[in-house]
Parts: sequence; C-alpha cells; structure tokens
Amino acid sequence: MAWSKFPHPDDAYVYTAASLKKNWARLHVGDAEPFPKDARLVEAWIAFHAGDFERATKIGLDVGVDGYSVAHKATCMYATYLEKSEKKKIATFEEVAERCERQQQEQPDNANGYYWHAYALGRYAQGISVVKALAQGVGAKVKHSLDMTLKLAPKHADAHIALGTYHSEIIDKVGAMIGGLTYGVKKEEGFKHFKKALELNPDSAIARIEYANALVMLDGKKKMDEAVGLYEAAAACEPRDAMERLDVELAKEELED
Repeated sequence: MAWSKFPHPDDAYVYTAASLKKNWARLHVGDAEPFPKDARLVEAWIAFHAGDFERATKIGLDVGVDGYSVAHKATCMYATYLEKSEKKKIATFEEVAERCERQQQEQPDNANGYYWHAYALGRYAQGISVVKALAQGVGAKVKHSLDMTLKLAPKHADAHIALGTYHSEIIDKVGAMIGGLTYGVKKEEGFKHFKKALELNPDSAIARIEYANALVMLDGKKKMDEAVGLYEAAAACEPRDAMERLDVELAKEELED
C-alpha cells in the first residue's frame, strides 16, 4: 500500500543537487549528517526534503547500510506525522530500531545509527505506553544510544532534544523520585538539553515544541505562559523543507488546542 502523500507541497522544498549542497549545513544542523558522496543518496535526500518520504526510504534501503540514515529519517518522519494507523506506527518504529542495531555493528562510528535507534524506540515507547516500555528495558537502550550519539557528534542538536524528552517523559510517568533513583533523570537536566538544542539550532521549531511539552508536563500552569511562548515561536519559524513544515504545522495545532 502506498504511503500517504505529504500534505503541504511547496516548490521551496524542492532542491537540486547543487542547491542541496549549498543549503546542507542549515538543513542538517539538527542531525549533523554529512553530505553524501553517493549520487543516489543525494537523490534520496532531495526526495526527503521535498516530502517524498516513501521514495527517500526506498532509495536509501536500496543503497544499503550507507543509505540507512536517509531511509530511517524519512521512515520516522512519515510514521510520526503522516501514518494514521497506530499499529503500523509501532511496527514501523520497531523495524527501524532493529535495522539500526545491525547498522551499529557495521558502522559503529555513525552517530545517526544510534540516534535513529533512540528516536524509533522512544516513539515506540510512546505508542505502547512509556511505563510498559520502561518495564521492557527500553529506557536504558534509548539513553545508551543518545549518549553514543553525542559522544560521536557532540553538536547533534536533535539528540539533545531527545534527551530532554527522555528526562521529562520518565519523570512525568513514574515521578521525580523513582525516575531519579532508577533512571537517573532530573527535570533541570532535561530542560538543560532543550536549551542546548536551541543554542545549537536556533531555528528549530521541534526543539521549542518538545521543550514546551516538557514544561506543560512537569510544571503545568506555572509554566503555561512560557510554553505558549515557545509554541508561538515554533509556529513562526520559517520551514526550509517538508519535515520543518510538519513541525511548524504541529506547533500551530498545539496553539489551537
């Protein structure tokens, strides 16, 4: 069955090989992905940034392990934003996580082999319930992969966002005391990671959204004004590709709710 189409097509998100290379640093400040040497992967990334996640995934997987980063990013963005079936979402994230574990064996120095592993497991946990996932040992795997990501790529802004979410979600679900004693999570440590992500990637809508979500989860009404300010700033971000457009649209939805 064909994947759902990206619902906000825009010529501004259609890059050529030359314009992609020129804009690469801005587009990939979040994931610290190096510009690909393989022309097929350039084509895959062009498809990704335009919102053709299915094509990006297919090309990436056809290339093999060197194409996993684009395939995993495209698959995860599709599952997160466009897949309607919860069952399919969970199965997709499990599939990505399993493939990342193989990638880590073959490419132990590839930061995004760890990052997409953590991302997929984190979304899987949200899908089945964070408490249930913690009981399965998912938390330790997520933390290990995010720590490895930052060890290999210290400026990986998206890994800082994920770590901020990791601390916040666990505290929200099991409480600060159990979370701290069992998983080593701390509220202020999570907030610190969100701030670091915004320092590394000041144009990030998703960093603002996740930070706002964490403030609402952990501080409620006390930080509601700050959270709304973050959602408003996220909604005002200028998207440079399909993924960023989906992030901005999410911020707008949060404000409407």
